[in-house]
Amino acid sequence: MTTPNKPWSRRLPEGTPGPRGWDTIVLGSGMGGMTCAAMLARLGQRVLVLEQHYVPGGFTHVFKRPGYHWDVGVHAVGEVTDRSLTGRLLAHLTGGRLQWRSLGPTYDEFDFPGGMHLEFPDNPQQFRDNLCTAFPDGAAAIDAYLQRVRDVAGAMKRYYLARMFPTRSGQLAEALFARPARQAFATTTADVLAQISNDERLRTVLCAQWAYHGSPPSRSSFAIQALVTKHFMYGGYYPVGGSGRIAAELLQTVADHGGWTRINADVAQILVEDGSAVGVRLTDGEEIRARRVVSAAGARTTVERLLPPEYTTRAWVASIRNLAPAPAHVCLYLGFKGDIRQAGAGPANRWFYNTWDHEADTWHIEHVPRDTIPGAPVLYCSFPSLKDPNHDPGPDVRHTGEVVTFVPWDRFAGWLGTRWQKRGGDYKEFKDALQASLLEQFLLKMPGLRGMVDHVELSTPLSTDHFVRPTRGSIYGLEPTPARFANPHLRPRSPIHNLFMAGSDVATVGVIGAMMGGVLAASSAEPRRALALLRGMSR
Repeated sequence: MTTPNKPWSRRLPEGTPGPRGWDTIVLGSGMGGMTCAAMLARLGQRVLVLEQHYVPGGFTHVFKRPGYHWDVGVHAVGEVTDRSLTGRLLAHLTGGRLQWRSLGPTYDEFDFPGGMHLEFPDNPQQFRDNLCTAFPDGAAAIDAYLQRVRDVAGAMKRYYLARMFPTRSGQLAEALFARPARQAFATTTADVLAQISNDERLRTVLCAQWAYHGSPPSRSSFAIQALVTKHFMYGGYYPVGGSGRIAAELLQTVADHGGWTRINADVAQILVEDGSAVGVRLTDGEEIRARRVVSAAGARTTVERLLPPEYTTRAWVASIRNLAPAPAHVCLYLGFKGDIRQAGAGPANRWFYNTWDHEADTWHIEHVPRDTIPGAPVLYCSFPSLKDPNHDPGPDVRHTGEVVTFVPWDRFAGWLGTRWQKRGGDYKEFKDALQASLLEQFLLKMPGLRGMVDHVELSTPLSTDHFVRPTRGSIYGLEPTPARFANPHLRPRSPIHNLFMAGSDVATVGVIGAMMGGVLAASSAEPRRALALLRGMSR
Protein backbone atom coordinates (compact mmCIF):
# COMPACT_ATOMS: atom_id res chain seq x y z
CA MET A 1 0.00 0.00 0.00
CA THR A 2 1.37 3.43 -0.95
CA THR A 3 2.03 5.88 1.86
CA PRO A 4 -0.26 8.90 1.23
CA ASN A 5 1.53 11.78 -0.53
CA LYS A 6 4.87 10.03 -0.30
CA PRO A 7 6.74 8.45 -3.23
CA TRP A 8 7.61 5.27 -1.33
CA SER A 9 5.88 2.27 0.16
CA ARG A 10 6.53 -1.28 1.32
CA ARG A 11 4.96 -2.74 -1.80
CA LEU A 12 5.05 -1.54 -5.37
CA PRO A 13 2.00 0.41 -6.53
CA GLU A 14 0.06 -0.72 -9.56
CA GLY A 15 1.57 0.25 -12.88
CA THR A 16 5.22 -0.10 -11.87
CA PRO A 17 7.42 -2.67 -13.62
CA GLY A 18 7.50 -6.29 -12.53
CA PRO A 19 10.57 -8.04 -11.12
CA ARG A 20 12.33 -7.96 -14.51
CA GLY A 21 11.21 -4.56 -15.76
CA TRP A 22 13.69 -2.18 -14.14
CA ASP A 23 16.58 -0.41 -15.81
CA THR A 24 18.49 0.17 -12.58
CA ILE A 25 18.20 -0.95 -8.97
CA VAL A 26 19.72 1.38 -6.37
CA LEU A 27 20.52 -0.09 -2.96
CA GLY A 28 20.13 2.47 -0.19
CA SER A 29 18.31 5.78 -0.09
CA GLY A 30 20.96 8.00 1.45
CA MET A 31 21.98 11.17 -0.33
CA GLY A 32 24.19 9.31 -2.81
CA GLY A 33 21.57 6.72 -3.70
CA MET A 34 18.77 9.25 -4.02
CA THR A 35 20.85 11.57 -6.20
CA CYS A 36 21.93 8.72 -8.46
CA ALA A 37 18.35 7.46 -8.76
CA ALA A 38 16.90 10.91 -9.50
CA MET A 39 19.60 11.66 -12.06
CA LEU A 40 19.11 8.34 -13.87
CA ALA A 41 15.35 8.94 -13.76
CA ARG A 42 15.85 12.34 -15.37
CA LEU A 43 17.91 10.59 -18.05
CA GLY A 44 15.02 8.26 -18.89
CA GLN A 45 15.71 5.28 -16.63
CA ARG A 46 13.07 3.37 -14.67
CA VAL A 47 14.74 3.10 -11.28
CA LEU A 48 13.84 1.03 -8.24
CA VAL A 49 15.32 2.23 -4.94
CA LEU A 50 15.47 -0.35 -2.15
CA GLU A 51 15.73 0.86 1.46
CA GLN A 52 15.99 -1.51 4.42
CA HIS A 53 14.71 1.08 6.94
CA TYR A 54 11.04 2.05 7.27
CA VAL A 55 11.97 5.67 6.50
CA PRO A 56 14.03 6.63 3.43
CA GLY A 57 16.76 9.25 3.38
CA GLY A 58 19.70 7.69 5.22
CA PHE A 59 21.38 10.41 7.28
CA THR A 60 18.96 12.97 5.81
CA HIS A 61 15.88 11.43 7.42
CA VAL A 62 14.01 12.80 10.43
CA PHE A 63 12.39 11.17 13.44
CA LYS A 64 9.66 12.38 15.76
CA ARG A 65 8.59 12.33 19.37
CA PRO A 66 5.37 13.93 20.67
CA GLY A 67 5.70 17.64 20.01
CA TYR A 68 9.17 17.45 18.43
CA HIS A 69 11.08 16.24 15.39
CA TRP A 70 14.81 16.18 14.63
CA ASP A 71 17.07 15.64 11.66
CA VAL A 72 19.78 13.02 12.16
CA GLY A 73 22.57 14.27 9.92
CA VAL A 74 21.79 17.57 8.20
CA HIS A 75 23.01 20.56 10.20
CA ALA A 76 24.50 22.89 7.60
CA VAL A 77 24.98 22.41 3.86
CA GLY A 78 26.96 24.65 1.55
CA GLU A 79 26.97 25.05 -2.24
CA VAL A 80 23.22 24.65 -2.72
CA THR A 81 22.44 27.97 -4.43
CA ASP A 82 22.60 28.67 -8.14
CA ARG A 83 26.09 30.04 -7.55
CA SER A 84 27.39 26.44 -7.70
CA LEU A 85 26.97 23.51 -10.08
CA THR A 86 25.82 21.29 -7.22
CA GLY A 87 23.10 23.78 -6.31
CA ARG A 88 21.87 24.07 -9.87
CA LEU A 89 21.92 20.30 -10.33
CA LEU A 90 20.03 19.68 -7.10
CA ALA A 91 17.39 22.19 -8.17
CA HIS A 92 17.09 20.41 -11.52
CA LEU A 93 16.79 16.97 -9.92
CA THR A 94 14.02 18.14 -7.60
CA GLY A 95 12.17 20.27 -10.15
CA GLY A 96 12.93 23.36 -8.06
CA ARG A 97 10.73 22.04 -5.24
CA LEU A 98 13.56 21.72 -2.68
CA GLN A 99 14.20 25.14 -1.17
CA TRP A 100 17.03 26.23 1.12
CA ARG A 101 17.32 28.92 3.79
CA SER A 102 20.60 30.55 4.76
CA LEU A 103 21.72 30.15 8.38
CA GLY A 104 22.55 33.83 8.27
CA PRO A 105 25.72 35.93 8.06
CA THR A 106 27.38 33.49 10.49
CA TYR A 107 26.88 29.77 10.06
CA ASP A 108 29.38 28.40 12.62
CA GLU A 109 30.50 29.86 15.97
CA PHE A 110 33.53 28.52 17.85
CA ASP A 111 34.48 28.84 21.51
CA PHE A 112 38.02 27.83 22.46
CA PRO A 113 39.80 27.63 25.83
CA GLY A 114 40.84 30.98 27.24
CA GLY A 115 37.75 32.80 26.01
CA MET A 116 38.52 32.97 22.30
CA HIS A 117 35.31 33.23 20.28
CA LEU A 118 35.37 33.05 16.49
CA GLU A 119 32.61 33.33 13.90
CA PHE A 120 32.80 31.74 10.46
CA PRO A 121 30.79 33.97 8.07
CA ASP A 122 29.18 33.57 4.67
CA ASN A 123 31.72 35.85 3.00
CA PRO A 124 35.26 34.83 1.97
CA GLN A 125 36.78 38.25 2.69
CA GLN A 126 35.08 38.47 6.08
CA PHE A 127 36.30 34.95 6.86
CA ARG A 128 39.88 36.05 6.24
CA ASP A 129 39.37 39.25 8.23
CA ASN A 130 37.97 37.33 11.21
CA LEU A 131 40.95 35.00 11.20
CA CYS A 132 43.44 37.86 10.90
CA THR A 133 41.76 39.75 13.75
CA ALA A 134 42.14 36.70 15.99
CA PHE A 135 45.72 36.06 14.80
CA PRO A 136 47.21 39.42 13.76
CA ASP A 137 50.67 37.87 13.32
CA GLY A 138 49.29 35.04 11.21
CA ALA A 139 48.12 36.89 8.10
CA ALA A 140 50.75 35.33 5.84
CA ALA A 141 49.93 31.81 7.09
CA ILE A 142 46.20 32.44 6.71
CA ASP A 143 46.68 33.64 3.14
CA ALA A 144 48.85 30.62 2.37
CA TYR A 145 46.17 28.30 3.71
CA LEU A 146 43.40 29.98 1.72
CA GLN A 147 45.52 29.77 -1.44
CA ARG A 148 46.00 26.04 -0.89
CA VAL A 149 42.22 25.73 -0.51
CA ARG A 150 41.68 27.51 -3.83
CA ASP A 151 44.26 25.29 -5.52
CA VAL A 152 42.48 22.13 -4.41
CA ALA A 153 39.05 23.45 -5.40
CA GLY A 154 40.34 24.30 -8.86
CA ALA A 155 41.72 20.81 -9.37
CA MET A 156 38.59 18.87 -8.49
CA LYS A 157 36.74 18.96 -11.82
CA ARG A 158 39.39 16.94 -13.61
CA TYR A 159 39.73 14.62 -10.63
CA TYR A 160 36.02 13.80 -10.64
CA LEU A 161 36.07 13.17 -14.39
CA ALA A 162 39.01 10.79 -14.01
CA ARG A 163 37.18 8.87 -11.26
CA MET A 164 34.48 7.85 -13.72
CA PHE A 165 36.84 5.59 -15.64
CA PRO A 166 37.45 1.90 -14.78
CA THR A 167 40.38 1.09 -12.50
CA ARG A 168 43.26 0.88 -14.98
CA SER A 169 42.28 3.66 -17.36
CA GLY A 170 41.15 5.74 -14.38
CA GLN A 171 44.58 5.57 -12.77
CA LEU A 172 46.14 6.74 -16.02
CA ALA A 173 43.62 9.57 -16.39
CA GLU A 174 44.29 10.73 -12.84
CA ALA A 175 48.05 10.70 -13.42
CA LEU A 176 47.73 12.69 -16.64
CA PHE A 177 44.94 15.14 -15.88
CA ALA A 178 44.40 15.25 -12.11
CA ARG A 179 47.92 15.29 -10.67
CA PRO A 180 47.40 18.37 -8.40
CA ALA A 181 44.29 16.85 -6.84
CA ARG A 182 46.03 13.50 -6.36
CA GLN A 183 48.89 15.22 -4.57
CA ALA A 184 46.48 17.02 -2.27
CA PHE A 185 44.67 13.77 -1.47
CA ALA A 186 48.02 12.07 -0.75
CA THR A 187 49.11 14.71 1.78
CA THR A 188 47.81 14.92 5.35
CA THR A 189 46.28 18.07 6.77
CA ALA A 190 48.86 18.09 9.55
CA ASP A 191 51.72 18.14 7.03
CA VAL A 192 50.24 21.12 5.18
CA LEU A 193 49.52 23.04 8.38
CA ALA A 194 53.07 22.41 9.60
CA GLN A 195 54.40 23.96 6.39
CA ILE A 196 52.16 26.99 6.79
CA SER A 197 52.46 27.96 10.45
CA ASN A 198 54.24 27.23 13.71
CA ASP A 199 51.34 28.63 15.75
CA GLU A 200 49.55 25.63 17.25
CA ARG A 201 46.43 27.63 18.08
CA LEU A 202 46.15 28.95 14.52
CA ARG A 203 46.55 25.44 13.20
CA THR A 204 43.72 24.28 15.45
CA VAL A 205 41.44 27.07 14.23
CA LEU A 206 42.21 26.43 10.56
CA CYS A 207 41.22 22.78 10.92
CA ALA A 208 38.53 23.36 13.58
CA GLN A 209 35.83 22.04 11.23
CA TRP A 210 37.45 18.64 10.86
CA ALA A 211 34.39 17.09 12.52
CA TYR A 212 32.56 17.82 9.26
CA HIS A 213 34.65 15.07 7.65
CA GLY A 214 35.54 12.95 10.67
CA SER A 215 39.32 12.64 10.57
CA PRO A 216 41.83 14.61 12.68
CA PRO A 217 44.68 16.44 10.92
CA SER A 218 47.29 13.72 11.41
CA ARG A 219 45.12 11.23 9.51
CA SER A 220 42.98 13.29 7.15
CA SER A 221 43.77 14.00 3.53
CA PHE A 222 44.39 17.72 3.10
CA ALA A 223 42.16 17.76 0.03
CA ILE A 224 39.17 16.91 2.22
CA GLN A 225 40.02 19.60 4.76
CA ALA A 226 40.37 22.13 1.93
CA LEU A 227 37.08 21.08 0.35
CA VAL A 228 35.23 21.54 3.65
CA THR A 229 36.66 25.07 3.97
CA LYS A 230 35.74 25.85 0.37
CA HIS A 231 32.30 24.26 0.77
CA PHE A 232 31.21 26.88 3.34
CA MET A 233 32.91 29.94 1.84
CA TYR A 234 29.50 31.42 1.05
CA GLY A 235 27.76 30.14 4.14
CA GLY A 236 25.62 27.27 5.31
CA TYR A 237 22.03 26.44 4.44
CA TYR A 238 19.18 24.30 5.72
CA PRO A 239 16.27 22.76 3.76
CA VAL A 240 13.00 24.62 4.16
CA GLY A 241 10.58 22.23 5.84
CA GLY A 242 13.40 20.20 7.41
CA SER A 243 15.85 17.66 6.08
CA GLY A 244 13.06 15.20 5.33
CA ARG A 245 12.22 17.33 2.30
CA ILE A 246 15.39 16.12 0.59
CA ALA A 247 14.14 12.54 0.34
CA ALA A 248 10.59 13.62 -0.42
CA GLU A 249 11.65 15.69 -3.43
CA LEU A 250 14.42 13.52 -4.87
CA LEU A 251 12.34 10.37 -4.61
CA GLN A 252 9.34 12.17 -6.06
CA THR A 253 11.44 12.73 -9.17
CA VAL A 254 12.14 9.00 -9.31
CA ALA A 255 8.42 8.26 -9.06
CA ASP A 256 7.48 10.90 -11.63
CA HIS A 257 9.66 9.13 -14.18
CA GLY A 258 8.25 5.64 -13.73
CA GLY A 259 10.36 4.49 -10.80
CA TRP A 260 9.66 3.83 -7.14
CA THR A 261 11.17 3.44 -3.69
CA ARG A 262 10.46 0.41 -1.55
CA ILE A 263 11.00 0.70 2.19
CA ASN A 264 11.54 -2.29 4.51
CA ALA A 265 13.24 -3.93 1.53
CA ASP A 266 16.28 -5.60 3.04
CA VAL A 267 18.78 -6.78 0.43
CA ALA A 268 20.64 -9.98 1.26
CA GLN A 269 22.83 -10.26 -1.83
CA ILE A 270 23.63 -8.72 -5.18
CA LEU A 271 23.04 -11.26 -7.94
CA VAL A 272 26.01 -11.76 -10.26
CA GLU A 273 25.81 -14.02 -13.29
CA ASP A 274 28.63 -14.58 -15.77
CA GLY A 275 30.59 -11.75 -14.16
CA SER A 276 27.79 -9.21 -14.45
CA ALA A 277 25.39 -7.77 -11.84
CA VAL A 278 21.83 -8.67 -12.85
CA GLY A 279 19.73 -7.87 -9.77
CA VAL A 280 19.32 -8.52 -6.06
CA ARG A 281 17.89 -11.06 -3.66
CA LEU A 282 16.01 -9.78 -0.62
CA THR A 283 16.24 -11.42 2.79
CA ASP A 284 12.80 -12.97 2.27
CA GLY A 285 14.04 -14.69 -0.89
CA GLU A 286 12.42 -12.38 -3.43
CA GLU A 287 14.58 -11.75 -6.50
CA ILE A 288 14.41 -8.54 -8.54
CA ARG A 289 16.22 -8.17 -11.86
CA ALA A 290 17.57 -5.11 -13.64
CA ARG A 291 20.05 -4.11 -16.33
CA ARG A 292 22.40 -2.73 -13.69
CA VAL A 293 22.77 -2.38 -9.93
CA VAL A 294 24.05 0.63 -7.99
CA SER A 295 25.05 0.09 -4.37
CA ALA A 296 24.79 3.21 -2.25
CA ALA A 297 25.08 1.19 0.94
CA GLY A 298 28.74 2.11 1.50
CA ALA A 299 31.80 0.53 -0.03
CA ARG A 300 32.71 -1.72 2.89
CA THR A 301 29.11 -2.75 3.45
CA THR A 302 28.88 -3.64 -0.22
CA VAL A 303 31.95 -5.86 -0.29
CA GLU A 304 31.47 -7.37 3.18
CA ARG A 305 27.72 -8.02 3.22
CA LEU A 306 26.26 -7.91 -0.27
CA LEU A 307 28.62 -9.60 -2.75
CA PRO A 308 28.33 -13.33 -3.52
CA PRO A 309 30.73 -15.49 -1.47
CA GLU A 310 33.02 -16.21 -4.42
CA TYR A 311 34.03 -12.53 -4.55
CA THR A 312 35.08 -12.17 -0.92
CA THR A 313 38.65 -13.34 -1.57
CA ARG A 314 39.29 -11.06 -4.55
CA ALA A 315 42.21 -8.66 -4.09
CA TRP A 316 40.13 -5.58 -4.87
CA VAL A 317 37.56 -6.60 -2.27
CA ALA A 318 40.26 -7.08 0.35
CA SER A 319 41.75 -3.67 -0.44
CA ILE A 320 38.43 -1.96 0.28
CA ARG A 321 37.75 -4.10 3.34
CA ASN A 322 41.07 -2.96 4.83
CA LEU A 323 40.17 0.73 4.70
CA ALA A 324 39.30 2.24 8.08
CA PRO A 325 35.88 3.79 8.71
CA ALA A 326 35.46 7.31 10.07
CA PRO A 327 34.57 7.52 13.78
CA ALA A 328 31.25 6.76 15.40
CA HIS A 329 29.25 9.35 17.31
CA VAL A 330 26.62 9.93 19.95
CA CYS A 331 23.91 12.54 19.57
CA LEU A 332 21.87 14.11 22.35
CA TYR A 333 18.43 15.09 21.04
CA LEU A 334 16.82 17.87 23.06
CA GLY A 335 13.33 19.33 23.16
CA PHE A 336 12.86 22.77 24.69
CA LYS A 337 9.89 24.80 25.84
CA GLY A 338 10.62 28.50 25.75
CA ASP A 339 12.39 31.13 23.67
CA ILE A 340 15.79 29.53 23.25
CA ARG A 341 17.05 32.56 21.30
CA GLN A 342 17.07 34.54 24.53
CA ALA A 343 19.40 31.92 25.99
CA GLY A 344 21.95 32.29 23.18
CA ALA A 345 20.71 29.74 20.66
CA GLY A 346 20.46 30.66 17.00
CA PRO A 347 20.54 29.18 13.50
CA ALA A 348 24.35 29.06 13.53
CA ASN A 349 25.96 25.88 14.79
CA ARG A 350 27.96 26.15 18.01
CA TRP A 351 31.31 24.41 18.54
CA PHE A 352 32.60 24.24 22.11
CA TYR A 353 36.25 23.19 22.20
CA ASN A 354 37.63 22.15 25.59
CA THR A 355 41.18 21.79 24.29
CA TRP A 356 43.58 23.31 21.77
CA ASP A 357 44.72 19.80 20.87
CA HIS A 358 43.35 19.24 17.37
CA GLU A 359 44.21 15.54 17.63
CA ALA A 360 41.76 14.98 20.50
CA ASP A 361 39.29 13.08 18.37
CA THR A 362 36.97 11.12 20.67
CA TRP A 363 35.27 11.29 24.04
CA HIS A 364 37.17 8.95 26.37
CA ILE A 365 34.41 6.83 27.86
CA GLU A 366 36.30 3.55 28.10
CA HIS A 367 35.57 3.12 31.84
CA VAL A 368 32.03 4.53 32.07
CA PRO A 369 30.11 4.18 34.35
CA ARG A 370 32.61 2.90 36.92
CA ASP A 371 34.81 6.00 36.95
CA THR A 372 34.12 9.69 36.74
CA ILE A 373 33.17 10.58 33.18
CA PRO A 374 35.57 13.08 31.62
CA GLY A 375 34.44 15.93 29.42
CA ALA A 376 34.30 15.51 25.66
CA PRO A 377 37.04 17.38 23.78
CA VAL A 378 34.49 19.12 21.57
CA LEU A 379 30.71 19.54 21.51
CA TYR A 380 28.94 20.32 18.25
CA CYS A 381 25.54 21.89 18.86
CA SER A 382 22.73 22.57 16.41
CA PHE A 383 19.23 24.02 16.80
CA PRO A 384 17.21 22.75 13.82
CA SER A 385 13.96 24.49 14.71
CA LEU A 386 15.69 27.88 14.44
CA LYS A 387 17.01 27.03 10.96
CA ASP A 388 13.72 26.07 9.38
CA PRO A 389 11.48 29.05 8.51
CA ASN A 390 8.49 26.68 8.41
CA HIS A 391 8.89 25.62 12.03
CA ASP A 392 5.86 26.48 14.15
CA PRO A 393 6.80 26.58 17.85
CA GLY A 394 3.14 26.63 18.89
CA PRO A 395 1.74 27.99 22.15
CA ASP A 396 4.34 26.06 24.19
CA VAL A 397 7.18 27.64 22.16
CA ARG A 398 8.73 24.26 21.37
CA HIS A 399 12.21 24.07 19.85
CA THR A 400 14.81 21.40 19.23
CA GLY A 401 18.53 21.02 19.74
CA GLU A 402 21.22 18.43 19.08
CA VAL A 403 24.61 17.86 20.69
CA VAL A 404 27.11 15.65 18.86
CA THR A 405 30.53 14.26 19.74
CA PHE A 406 32.66 11.36 18.50
CA VAL A 407 33.08 8.19 20.56
CA PRO A 408 35.07 4.94 20.24
CA TRP A 409 33.05 2.24 18.48
CA ASP A 410 34.67 -0.54 20.49
CA ARG A 411 33.02 0.70 23.67
CA PHE A 412 29.63 -0.20 22.13
CA ALA A 413 30.57 -3.24 20.08
CA GLY A 414 29.83 -5.67 22.93
CA TRP A 415 26.12 -4.99 22.50
CA LEU A 416 26.14 -5.44 18.74
CA GLY A 417 23.44 -7.95 17.81
CA THR A 418 21.14 -7.03 20.69
CA ARG A 419 17.69 -5.67 19.86
CA TRP A 420 17.01 -1.97 19.53
CA GLN A 421 15.51 -0.57 22.76
CA LYS A 422 16.00 -3.98 24.40
CA ARG A 423 19.76 -4.18 24.91
CA GLY A 424 19.75 -5.05 28.61
CA GLY A 425 20.20 -3.33 31.96
CA ASP A 426 23.96 -2.87 31.67
CA TYR A 427 23.56 -1.03 28.38
CA LYS A 428 20.80 1.18 29.80
CA GLU A 429 22.99 2.07 32.78
CA PHE A 430 25.87 2.94 30.46
CA LYS A 431 23.68 4.96 28.10
CA ASP A 432 21.95 6.83 30.95
CA ALA A 433 25.34 7.81 32.38
CA LEU A 434 26.48 9.15 29.00
CA GLN A 435 23.22 11.03 28.51
CA ALA A 436 23.39 12.71 31.91
CA SER A 437 27.03 13.67 31.44
CA LEU A 438 26.59 15.05 27.93
CA LEU A 439 23.52 17.03 28.97
CA GLU A 440 25.36 18.60 31.88
CA GLN A 441 28.39 19.42 29.71
CA PHE A 442 26.11 21.16 27.24
CA LEU A 443 24.18 23.10 29.89
CA LEU A 444 27.42 24.34 31.44
CA LYS A 445 28.20 25.87 28.04
CA MET A 446 24.70 27.32 27.54
CA PRO A 447 23.26 27.66 31.09
CA GLY A 448 20.33 29.79 29.99
CA LEU A 449 18.73 26.72 28.42
CA ARG A 450 18.66 24.66 31.62
CA GLY A 451 15.14 25.59 32.66
CA MET A 452 13.73 25.03 29.18
CA VAL A 453 14.72 21.38 28.71
CA ASP A 454 11.59 19.27 28.21
CA HIS A 455 12.83 16.17 26.40
CA VAL A 456 16.22 14.38 26.40
CA GLU A 457 17.18 11.36 24.31
CA LEU A 458 20.57 9.90 23.37
CA SER A 459 21.38 7.96 20.23
CA THR A 460 24.52 5.84 20.15
CA PRO A 461 26.52 4.09 17.41
CA LEU A 462 24.24 1.10 17.90
CA SER A 463 21.30 3.26 16.81
CA THR A 464 23.30 4.25 13.73
CA ASP A 465 24.04 0.61 12.99
CA HIS A 466 20.40 -0.39 13.41
CA PHE A 467 18.94 2.26 11.12
CA VAL A 468 21.69 2.96 8.57
CA ARG A 469 24.12 0.00 8.87
CA PRO A 470 27.44 1.72 8.18
CA THR A 471 30.65 -0.08 9.10
CA ARG A 472 31.41 0.30 12.83
CA GLY A 473 28.68 2.91 13.20
CA SER A 474 30.53 5.48 11.11
CA ILE A 475 28.60 8.65 10.31
CA TYR A 476 30.87 9.53 7.36
CA GLY A 477 31.62 6.13 5.83
CA LEU A 478 35.28 5.51 5.13
CA GLU A 479 37.73 7.76 6.92
CA PRO A 480 39.06 10.35 4.43
CA THR A 481 42.73 9.43 4.70
CA PRO A 482 45.42 9.41 1.99
CA ALA A 483 45.17 5.60 1.99
CA ARG A 484 41.49 5.78 1.09
CA PHE A 485 42.07 8.05 -1.89
CA ALA A 486 45.05 6.02 -3.07
CA ASN A 487 42.87 2.91 -3.41
CA PRO A 488 42.51 2.33 -7.17
CA HIS A 489 39.31 0.27 -6.82
CA LEU A 490 37.31 2.81 -4.81
CA ARG A 491 35.46 4.39 -7.69
CA PRO A 492 31.87 4.43 -8.96
CA ARG A 493 32.48 1.77 -11.64
CA SER A 494 33.28 -1.45 -9.78
CA PRO A 495 35.34 -4.35 -11.20
CA ILE A 496 32.07 -6.29 -11.59
CA HIS A 497 30.33 -5.46 -14.87
CA ASN A 498 27.15 -3.40 -14.39
CA LEU A 499 27.75 -2.96 -10.65
CA PHE A 500 28.32 0.63 -9.63
CA MET A 501 28.87 2.30 -6.26
CA ALA A 502 27.42 5.65 -5.18
CA GLY A 503 27.72 7.84 -2.12
CA SER A 504 30.45 9.57 -0.19
CA ASP A 505 32.84 6.60 -0.28
CA VAL A 506 33.45 7.11 -4.00
CA ALA A 507 33.61 10.89 -3.80
CA THR A 508 34.02 13.13 -0.76
CA VAL A 509 32.24 13.46 2.59
CA GLY A 510 29.08 15.15 3.82
CA VAL A 511 25.73 15.75 2.16
CA ILE A 512 27.16 17.29 -1.01
CA GLY A 513 30.05 14.82 -1.06
CA ALA A 514 27.55 11.95 -1.02
CA MET A 515 25.53 13.76 -3.67
CA MET A 516 28.62 13.94 -5.88
CA GLY A 517 29.11 10.21 -5.35
CA GLY A 518 25.62 9.73 -6.74
CA VAL A 519 26.37 12.02 -9.67
CA LEU A 520 29.55 10.06 -10.45
CA ALA A 521 27.70 6.73 -10.31
CA ALA A 522 24.95 7.96 -12.65
CA SER A 523 27.54 9.50 -14.98
CA SER A 524 29.55 6.28 -15.06
CA ALA A 525 26.42 4.28 -15.88
CA GLU A 526 25.15 6.71 -18.55
CA PRO A 527 28.22 8.81 -19.45
CA ARG A 528 27.07 10.41 -22.69
CA ARG A 529 23.72 11.71 -21.49
CA ALA A 530 24.90 12.53 -17.99
CA LEU A 531 27.87 14.58 -19.15
CA ALA A 532 25.64 16.43 -21.59
CA LEU A 533 23.35 17.30 -18.69
CA LEU A 534 26.26 18.51 -16.55
CA ARG A 535 27.77 20.55 -19.36
CA GLY A 536 24.44 22.29 -19.82
CA MET A 537 24.51 23.38 -16.18
CA SER A 538 28.11 24.60 -16.13
CA ARG A 539 28.89 28.29 -16.16
